[in-house]
Amino acid sequence: MSLSFYSASVPVFKQFLNSLKDLLVKAEKFSQQKELADAVLLQSRLFPDMFPLVRQVQIAADFAKSVSARLAGVEVPAYEDNEQTFAELQQRLDKTLAFLDTLTAEQFAEAADKEIVLRPGTPKEKRFSGTQYLAQYGLPQFYFHVTTSYALLRHNGVEVGKKDYMGQI
Repeated sequence: MSLSFYSASVPVFKQFLNSLKDLLVKAEKFSQQKELADAVLLQSRLFPDMFPLVRQVQIAADFAKSVSARLAGVEVPAYEDNEQTFAELQQRLDKTLAFLDTLTAEQFAEAADKEIVLRPGTPKEKRFSGTQYLAQYGLPQFYFHVTTSYALLRHNGVEVGKKDYMGQI
């Protein structure tokens, strides 16, 4: 039995978005215990030229929805990037999870051969087959931003471990 594009994407995105939600719950509790403003953790960075935690979470959600939408052949939902609190990030993740729940395995039937074009008509245009897009671009990008979110929290003293990163399987 071969692995379907739906199975290789949507459940994976959902697992790690839910783990990200749980990580943010722990981060918010940590902030409250330490009497920190949300922005202290949400604007933290591993290095000055990296995006802060809030942007890492936004981008993880963006990859989950955009990769899934493109492979399923549906319009990518547009989100404003205006979250400033843990609660607002939770809402963004909930909205992304709700979108993923609207997708069906049947919508991914032709995903392997679909041509995905990013930034069309620009010098940064990239063309992928569906297989390349998921395996070599979409999933690695998604994992990078989830992992960086985890690393930021761990670096700042939030007590999280591998189990928290992996979430419920």
